[in-house]
Amino acid sequence: MIQSNFFEWLGEALGGLIGFIIRAIRGVVDGLGGAVNDFLGGMARSIGMNASIFSFALLILGLFLLYCSVRAFIARSIVAGVVWALLGLLVLSWVVR
Repeated sequence: MIQSNFFEWLGEALGGLIGFIIRAIRGVVDGLGGAVNDFLGGMARSIGMNASIFSFALLILGLFLLYCSVRAFIARSIVAGVVWALLGLLVLSWVVR
């Protein structure tokens, strides 16, 4: 009788501890998710684009193309730099309203 009460208490204590840990981790993850969502929403509004995954993927692609154009200009390849810059600006013009 005493052993069953002890194990019942131990199970409840362990279950309570596990539940507390799960709620704490969920709170941290929800907080980080909210912060990331607010950050991306604010950035999208300031740029003037939609806050969708597709828009952010195009934004990253356009910025990468502009980065390639800067690298081409540094390597003294004027034609390649102009082509990369035009492609990057074309992609970025699709994103920005």
